[in-house]
Amino acid sequence: MKMVFKQRFFSWFDSYDIYDEQGNTLYEVRGQLSWGHCLKIFDAYGNEVGTVKERVLTLLPKFEVYLGDRYLGCISKEFTFFVPKYDIDYNGWHIDGDFMEWEYSITDASGGLVASISKEIFHLTDQYVINVPNSGDALIALMFVLAIDAEKCSRND
Repeated sequence: MKMVFKQRFFSWFDSYDIYDEQGNTLYEVRGQLSWGHCLKIFDAYGNEVGTVKERVLTLLPKFEVYLGDRYLGCISKEFTFFVPKYDIDYNGWHIDGDFMEWEYSITDASGGLVASISKEIFHLTDQYVINVPNSGDALIALMFVLAIDAEKCSRND
């Protein structure tokens, strides 16, 4: 499954639209006023399906991920030089990025590919293409990508 993640151009809070390959809206992401990033994910019918919430007052950035009201896990940035790495306490998943922070891969505990993420350049706002071999992992992979983007946004503020 391929998803295109586009940040909205004019918005007071983080907001994104997520499309499939045909341009159909899959999800809408709305940032909420809170201490730290709080992103609510809605399906194409307006139903809230997930939340990504930043933990504040931590040494390195951390985000909690919820599927509906159910806590799934936390994504934590690791201390590294040159290339970003994130640990996820969900199903043994792990995220590795490249030096420019344009390419990421999410792998499972056995090293199998869960998702590949590519940042598209030459856009006014952040835009990513997320390829997920198992469509059942798409929403969860999306939430981890949202956390990475929010962490990068916090760093650049």
